[in-house]
Amino acid sequence: MGRQEEIVKERLRKIKELKDAGINPYPHHFSKKDSAAEIHRAHADLNPEQYSTHHAVTAGRLMVWRDMGKIAFGDLHDSTGKIQIVLQEKETPESVFSFFKKYIDSGDFIGVEGIVFRTKRGELSILAKKAVLLCKSIASLPEKWHGLQDKEERYRKRYLDLIMNPRAKDVFIKREKILDAVRTFLKKKGFHEVETPYLQTIYGGAAARPFKTHLNALDMDLFLAISPELYLKRLIVGGYERVFTISRNFRNEGIDRWHNPEFSMLEVYQAYADYNDMMDLFEELYSYVAMQVNQTTRINFRGVDIELKKPWKRMTMAQAIKYYGDVDVESLSKSELEKLLAKHKIRAKGETWGWMVQALFEHFVEDKIEQPTFIIDHPLETTPLCKLHRNDKLCRLIERFEPFCMGTELGNAYSELNDPIMQKQLLEEQQKLLGEGDAEANPYDEDFVNALEVGMPPTGGLGLGIDRMIMLLTGQDSIRDVILFPFMKPEHNEEISLKPSAEYPKHHYLPISRSEAWALVKKYNKDSSDLSHYLESEAVMRALAKKLGQDEEYWGMLGLIHDIDWGITKEDTKMHLTKSPEILRKAGFDDNFINIIVSHGCGFDCAGLLDKKRTQKIEHALAAGETVTGLIHSYALMRKSIEGMDSAGLMKKFKDKRFAAGVHRDIIKEVEFLGLSLEEFFTLAIDAIKSIKSEVGLN
Repeated sequence: MGRQEEIVKERLRKIKELKDAGINPYPHHFSKKDSAAEIHRAHADLNPEQYSTHHAVTAGRLMVWRDMGKIAFGDLHDSTGKIQIVLQEKETPESVFSFFKKYIDSGDFIGVEGIVFRTKRGELSILAKKAVLLCKSIASLPEKWHGLQDKEERYRKRYLDLIMNPRAKDVFIKREKILDAVRTFLKKKGFHEVETPYLQTIYGGAAARPFKTHLNALDMDLFLAISPELYLKRLIVGGYERVFTISRNFRNEGIDRWHNPEFSMLEVYQAYADYNDMMDLFEELYSYVAMQVNQTTRINFRGVDIELKKPWKRMTMAQAIKYYGDVDVESLSKSELEKLLAKHKIRAKGETWGWMVQALFEHFVEDKIEQPTFIIDHPLETTPLCKLHRNDKLCRLIERFEPFCMGTELGNAYSELNDPIMQKQLLEEQQKLLGEGDAEANPYDEDFVNALEVGMPPTGGLGLGIDRMIMLLTGQDSIRDVILFPFMKPEHNEEISLKPSAEYPKHHYLPISRSEAWALVKKYNKDSSDLSHYLESEAVMRALAKKLGQDEEYWGMLGLIHDIDWGITKEDTKMHLTKSPEILRKAGFDDNFINIIVSHGCGFDCAGLLDKKRTQKIEHALAAGETVTGLIHSYALMRKSIEGMDSAGLMKKFKDKRFAAGVHRDIIKEVEFLGLSLEEFFTLAIDAIKSIKSEVGLN
């Protein structure tokens, strides 16, 4: 029997004895009169070995219990702090002393009455005269000196984290103060706090994939809100001039240090304002909250000193790309931009000037901005809800800004579009994109267009990520450190089911974003052909995930990063994958992700690391997915283009073992473990690589 089992067995025995003695180990009530903090405040002037006249009545969890024979000490913790309790022979009634020795353990909740005094060593304490058990703890707490160190366990069992790590609780106390400060600031400015629905028949207001659910009472599908924006604009139409909400948003997308599927957002709308007013409001709000919570506008985040006071730096997106990437996008033609993207292996969402500029910004700029900066004047394509820029004669820009700090955006804001004719046209285009497979496009919202037809005044709108604000102001490295109950995958690491399910795909935690992962890959890999292979593998893995109803971000990340140490080990191939675990662990990837990465090398030596066979279907997917790219790439080079390639032609080359002899065909066949035929797999893989042909030089 293990130690934990012995502890549980012993405590269950005590519970039985208590009940047999007529003592309820879980009573209904206790009249607590004094908190730990109140006792400390009231007796701050008490000298060592001095007794007060105050008879304290308090309660809390007994965290530490030290029985030294004739005297015993315990640390009693409540929500305000801790107070020491002392049991001493001849001072504490024998019945109380013996009860403690027989039945009380660390972790139990107890109520204590006694005289407050200060020990010879200066510790404020309560000399116990009465005590009652309020809740008998069965499971033991983590060891005192080690606490709860495993981050996954801390997030999964937040109750233990709060018990064992006082600093964790401090973060969430500060979170509450931050929210209070945000509300105070806005209400002083005349804004009204309102609520918007989380269950919606039509979602919108952001470029994000929604979560879908079903209302049984009316037998209809619904969506969890991705943004409150369209409802708040309806209120501006209805006569409110200044509104805000602090809402929960739900977005079915990747998970990393900045993203959680469920997160908090502040949205603010002000009539007769524009994005310039929203910039002023944003920096003023950040400065105010920082002063209220930290008494300074200076913070240190990841070792970098940040100044939050206004004014913040302001740069257009084009200026930022020129400053950080030495690229003047305003002077480049579309074809020149296409060549630039191909040169740097950059993927754009679309083929227009705007999408290519957005992609260049994400590549060259986004992760380099440390000090608070407003990136203003974005391309038109990036949102359908914003006014055209009043000074842009080419009609390529909109009046939008995103504030950036420490490599991430802190919010989003527009001069809101209030032209119902243009809004109708843009939402119809979004609906078309949605029908063509763009999962982040917005559906057409007829009622919202009708509201704009009634008339909405010029309006400035602002969205601010509450969780990211809290991360900065509390110095926390991950969004999961500032959300009490962040999303966690199931505790038991079961094999991934590959039964197709478009409605309920599985999602996994990723510690870094796609752009951060690509930067990490390029840190260790310089060869352009290797980089092309990683992009092709990513595309194939994404396509497999989509086909099988799995998490495209997670599978794509596996493809992108699967050979991360190849650039530093290929001179001695036996060392390949020996460096990957350390690199990935430092980046925050968990053991499951690392094991899948390492598994694709099964069958090779790899310095003796790989002494197992692939067992999970996701492992077979990665092995087959990254291997088939070699066959396709070789065939495309032979044909001088990937255009026109089909699965029938590839099957012929697959059967010809003289062609691309270095490609392991047995590994490609492992795709059959996924329930796919080779023909299906080849079609899927060819189409996936065609979609990124310009990035990998297979035109």
